[in-house]
Amino acid sequence: MFKTLIVFLVLNFGALAIGSRLMLNGPTTDWYINLNKAPWTPPGWVFGVAWTSIMLCYSVYMSYLYKSKPNIEIVVLFAVQLFLNVIWNYVFFNQHLVSLGLATLIALTLVVAIFTFRFFNALAYKTLLIAPYLIWLCIATSLNAYILIYNASY
Repeated sequence: MFKTLIVFLVLNFGALAIGSRLMLNGPTTDWYINLNKAPWTPPGWVFGVAWTSIMLCYSVYMSYLYKSKPNIEIVVLFAVQLFLNVIWNYVFFNQHLVSLGLATLIALTLVVAIFTFRFFNALAYKTLLIAPYLIWLCIATSLNAYILIYNASY
């Protein structure tokens, strides 16, 4: 289990690092600062704390899941999730494609929801480990949608 956990920690935190590099200085750019953002947008430091906590929990979840049901479906879903998580940063912050960013977040939320519900019977209460990810994605989707709706140029 320990080796599997290390692999998922490296993959998940590696994806966060790549995503951060792809967004450049996105949250501190004039473009982002000047957007009309949702009143429930958390302060910037919350994102780092949230993603660190989410990826720790998600890595443990994936370790349990992969150990209990190692199959290609889990690997493919994980790879799709990893790709969508990384690419959103580039699409939204780097390219300013707010609509495509929203579509990416919706797709990512659906993949994480599939993990949550499809494998509930295999993991039971351990499914709670993926709940923060799903909840955060719902919040992130609402923030992205707000930006799309309340900024005229998108």
